[in-house]
Amino acid sequence: MRNYKNKALSNSLSPLRLNVGFFLNQNIGYSRDFPFDAPKIHLPPDLDLANLTGTARITRTPQGLLVQVKAHAAFQAECGRCLTSFVQPLDSEFTELYAFSARFSAISDLILPEDGHIDLEPLVSEYLFLAIPIIPLCKPDCKGLCPVCGENLNETPHSHDAEEGDDRL
Repeated sequence: MRNYKNKALSNSLSPLRLNVGFFLNQNIGYSRDFPFDAPKIHLPPDLDLANLTGTARITRTPQGLLVQVKAHAAFQAECGRCLTSFVQPLDSEFTELYAFSARFSAISDLILPEDGHIDLEPLVSEYLFLAIPIIPLCKPDCKGLCPVCGENLNETPHSHDAEEGDDRL
């Protein structure tokens, strides 16, 4: 079970910290989009992103605030075949509910803080981590490394002469 506590003022300048207290006075069904944009951002515990952009659509429901997020970012990755560093685009869409009280905790383990601010950093970090491929590839047809000499076959295509070996093997 996730346990996200909003940090009161520690990241008050974060583009992912939203003031949503005014939603409490709105009718059910009221919705508003919150765009976010950060050229560089560090999301704890260890996700460094570039060009984080997206939108959080927040809708008031009887149980709480429904948060629908679409996020796009770039991540510095290492190719799983040729070990070259490259920029991996990441995209994620998710929906979560910030409940008004623990009474609705069966629906969601996220509770709307009393100060009326929600911090989307933990959620965005979690979902973008899930968007990182298990084996990132710099390009779909990456040729990898030469198994004999270790050269990057994308940069220096070559072949090795057949080595004489023991035929019994």
